[in-house]
Amino acid sequence: MDFQSINFQEKLQKFSEHWSPKIIAQMNDYHFKIVKVMGEFIWHDHPETDEVFVVLKGQLEVQLRDGVVLLNEGEMFVVPKGVEHRPVAGEECHILLVEPAGTINTGDVTSERTAANDVWI
Repeated sequence: MDFQSINFQEKLQKFSEHWSPKIIAQMNDYHFKIVKVMGEFIWHDHPETDEVFVVLKGQLEVQLRDGVVLLNEGEMFVVPKGVEHRPVAGEECHILLVEPAGTINTGDVTSERTAANDVWI
């Protein structure tokens, strides 16, 4: 078996598109995904699971129907399952998502922002 570290910056340099999560690791039934975001995403929820946002670079606003959580570089937030939310980034932001394998980025909503679900990088 080949044991090696995973470098976020090296992985992030391999793609440029926004709102298209890429899997970089799996732990048990959870995927670790990196994604570049900019602008507004769509309102959605994940009825069956919490979702973790970790800001690697930049600033991310997680809008909730009853408030806003502002995340700076090095900060994280857990969106509880079933809570409708919308990520927003005024400038390009790099984030790490942690969620169960098979989680669709737009939840139960299908739109032009629905990304392919099983893309490894």
